[in-house]
Amino acid sequence: MAELSKNYEPVNTEARWYAHWLEQNYFHSEPDEREAFSIVIPPPNVTGVLHMGHLLNNTVQDILTRHARKSGKNACWVPGMDHASIATEAKVVKRLREQGIKKGDLSREEFLAHAWAWKEEYGGIILEQLKRLGASCDWERTRFTMDPSLSRAVTKVFVDLYNKGKLYRGLRMTNWDPEAQTVLSNEEVIHGDEQRPLYHVRYKVEGLEEYLTVATVRPETIMGDTAVAVHPEDDRYTHLVGKRVHVPLTNRTVPILADDYVDREFGTGALKITPAHDVNDYEVGQRHQLETIDILNADGTMAEAAGIFIGEPREKARKLAAKQLEADGALVKQENYTTSVGRSERTGAVVEPRLTLQWFVKMDEFAAKAMSAVEREGNPDGGVEFHPPHFFNMFRQWVGPDKVRDWCISRQLWWGHRIPAWFVGSTEEPDAKVFVAATAEEALVLAKAELGEHITADDLHQDEDALDTWFSSWLWPISVFDGFERQDELAYYYPTDVLVTGWDIIYLWVARMMMAGLEYAPELLSGSKEGSAAGQAPQASSVPFKHVYWTGMERDAQR
Repeated sequence: MAELSKNYEPVNTEARWYAHWLEQNYFHSEPDEREAFSIVIPPPNVTGVLHMGHLLNNTVQDILTRHARKSGKNACWVPGMDHASIATEAKVVKRLREQGIKKGDLSREEFLAHAWAWKEEYGGIILEQLKRLGASCDWERTRFTMDPSLSRAVTKVFVDLYNKGKLYRGLRMTNWDPEAQTVLSNEEVIHGDEQRPLYHVRYKVEGLEEYLTVATVRPETIMGDTAVAVHPEDDRYTHLVGKRVHVPLTNRTVPILADDYVDREFGTGALKITPAHDVNDYEVGQRHQLETIDILNADGTMAEAAGIFIGEPREKARKLAAKQLEADGALVKQENYTTSVGRSERTGAVVEPRLTLQWFVKMDEFAAKAMSAVEREGNPDGGVEFHPPHFFNMFRQWVGPDKVRDWCISRQLWWGHRIPAWFVGSTEEPDAKVFVAATAEEALVLAKAELGEHITADDLHQDEDALDTWFSSWLWPISVFDGFERQDELAYYYPTDVLVTGWDIIYLWVARMMMAGLEYAPELLSGSKEGSAAGQAPQASSVPFKHVYWTGMERDAQR
């Protein structure tokens, strides 16, 4: 026995036996008379490489799958990959830049050819690593979120939700990544405390020998100010409400207004209002009908509307603005300050609040259904069980009443599922005529019916944006079985038995898969066109999984 251990060579031995398992098709599953046991892999990014978190997650899945096989069940562990729009496009853009090629110099088709070439060369590394580790996935069923049938499912769902009135296009304040030059969802913004200078800047009150001092960490946005706000019960400033102040670094004056949003304890109790570059300022601006001045370009450089520092990166403009304020006698003081800064999950860039036209999914009804799927009390079907159960509290924090916001699903990217919407006229207008359809031909039929037979294909312009990656992965438990096109395998394997995942995507993915399953599984599996009503306990077959096993989070020394 000692001699065998001494001569054991895992590299050769494991590779040989794994090849034998694959040749014998031990991991493949087809529907039969046995009880099904199914797991869908949380699809790793096509850009990724295996890390300890993947290892933990997939080890648990492998154990559960092998146990099910040994118990006589027809076990099906479906592997796959996510196209990861932002991360992959950033990789391709970087590679092109190293070759001296700018994305802007390429057509969409040319860029996508480079992206697909990159995917074929570097994609799926994690899946190959899992094979080396002996994972017992059904590799014949490997899926990719941009496979043809999965892409058709995404288009079908987009069109369906639009026709149901659950999806709309609107002008909203959004999170903008100036490096990737795309909007991000709230969940894709990572907030952390950072040290920033806090600048105290004085604004001259028009007609008086008096100044109003505001505190800001962003003096480079002063040129976008359209008001200064104070709290209506702040006795220090009530005599100034209704008057105007001169905006430093500009030749403009703006009103002094009263609003309950102002925190009297922060800084001086007076707040500069820059509606184009702060979510809360935008809401104040809407209440008081203020002008919105966007002084930043999409890449984070100063725009012509700023009137100063044009073309400079915002970080450099911040320092230049501070120097100019000091030279003009408007800088009262500067002090160190700890503030929460939002950074892009994918690029690390500081996120810029920006007013943009985007597509959104209405989430209230979806959230109510998802909550009913996990609530134990009053649910005759038991719903979805969490292991450990205390994660229900976290789920409620994300999905509970008054917690969710409408989901921004458009991204200013080329890699991904292109939005199936066609416009007549400018796509930049919020009220532009738009026709949502699976194909250009179907969109043309809709356009002719509404606008007249004179409309031709040349009059239609497809939306340039791609869909949020999560808009494809929320369909994963259904789409991996081609459930939107055929229901034989879906009826056998759905709902899946258990989802193994980390709690960091509890809302981004887990809750949304529940929402999609509750919306579409009933009609796909029963032929009914009516899903369960909002707030009603879902049928057992509606939810995409019976159990969710939450793993711990593997972190390094820096957490």
